[in-house]
Amino acid sequence: MRAWQPAYNGNMISREPTIERLATARQLLLEPFGLDETHLSRALAEIRAHQVDDADLYFQYTRAEGWSLEEGIVKTGSFSIDQGVGVRAVSGEKTAFAYSDDISLASLLDAAHAVRAISGNHQERKVRIPKAKVAPSRSLYPGLDPIATMDSTEKVALLGKVETLARGKDPRIVQVMAGLASEYDVVMVARADGTLAADVRPLVRLSVTVIAEQSGRREVGSSGGGGRFGLAYFSDAQIAEYVNEAVDQALVNLESRPAPAGEMTVVLGPGWPGVLLHEAVGHGLEGDFNRKGSSAFSDRIGQRVAAKGVTILDDGTLADRRGSLNVDDEGCPSQANVLIEDGILKGYIQDALNARLMGVKPTGNGRRESYAHLPMPRMTNTYMLGGDKDPQEIIASIKKGLYATNFGGGQVDITSGKFVFSASQAYWVENGKIQYPVKGATLVGNGPECMKKVSLIGNDMRLDSGVGTCGKEGQSVPVGVGQPTMRIDGLTVGGTA
Repeated sequence: MRAWQPAYNGNMISREPTIERLATARQLLLEPFGLDETHLSRALAEIRAHQVDDADLYFQYTRAEGWSLEEGIVKTGSFSIDQGVGVRAVSGEKTAFAYSDDISLASLLDAAHAVRAISGNHQERKVRIPKAKVAPSRSLYPGLDPIATMDSTEKVALLGKVETLARGKDPRIVQVMAGLASEYDVVMVARADGTLAADVRPLVRLSVTVIAEQSGRREVGSSGGGGRFGLAYFSDAQIAEYVNEAVDQALVNLESRPAPAGEMTVVLGPGWPGVLLHEAVGHGLEGDFNRKGSSAFSDRIGQRVAAKGVTILDDGTLADRRGSLNVDDEGCPSQANVLIEDGILKGYIQDALNARLMGVKPTGNGRRESYAHLPMPRMTNTYMLGGDKDPQEIIASIKKGLYATNFGGGQVDITSGKFVFSASQAYWVENGKIQYPVKGATLVGNGPECMKKVSLIGNDMRLDSGVGTCGKEGQSVPVGVGQPTMRIDGLTVGGTA
């Protein structure tokens, strides 16, 4: 957590960040509609007049902007504002939920009366309104509106730089596409126990995609990044880095050959290849699947589920990262959770409902796409710690196998643990030497079994550049992934050769 101290700017003394975020949330989500905390307490008391285990109100204001470039011009621009409130009541394993884009006392009370019907006991009872308390939170990113950190002319010029740089890199680049997205998200949570929490979440992302053509063959390369900060992050040097990565990937793929198939040694590069951990391991460690016994990791706390040296964390406390949160969407402060330590399963990712039913504490992973969605246990930044091996030593250890440095899409079956992943950039290696790039390599395996086959772990742990979005049960949330270079023995590769 960042240290805070009062600062004088000539006119005012800054407030403690947690209080500042609550003030911002009140100004955007309560005051314009004639609401204050007493109205929230009244709505929650209406729910609690029936016997329920938990209840909360989730207010959200989101302003989003997007620009996209294609064929040398900025073709589209978008701007949207969305706001509303979600009202939830929980009784046992059952949840009742209502939401509205009309923020008013009447809407809150209507929703409260609707969701409290979930209780098996409909007899009215008097309830004591708990004393309001501010939830503890972190200060991981600035509470700014990133849309306002650059004017429209500058945003168009930024995308123009991407076009100019990419086409200037190589005459084989025939098409350039780029997108710039900014979001200003303000949330406020009021819980049945009187807890109040708020967060102000900036989020930006620049994406670059290029198409290279040679002798009638076309290949794609992509790159990009972002995080919870302003658009000034995208300096000329940062833009050039993204462009270079995308162009290099497309040009390498022009030389690729069909990927071999079979069981072989696979080495994964650092950073974004950690998306395999996210899918193959992370989803299986979410509390809802384990409470229901439907995960391959269910009832395995304290057991070996990975090779020695494999330590995997889900950490929502990393400064400025895409997956980080000051508080989650249930008002719990984010945490650094050790999921697997030296190969031993230590715990699961929890929201409030599943934590209560499993008799453990929430882990700061209650997340939802918007006020119109229910919270559930979701990952934040999921990554594997580094080891002691030089990455070049790991590559040199391959007799015959695959070195995968970038991935496209993937999916996992939670119950069986089986996953399928497509490599967007990979190389064939023989006798410790990279021979040529390959195309069409697909990694197939079982999450727990795959992690037991990890034999070498690099000292180059790296987080991704800030591009991850995770989907679960129709909801999407921003996430981060990461890992060091890692060797896996005996992984099945589906190829095109």
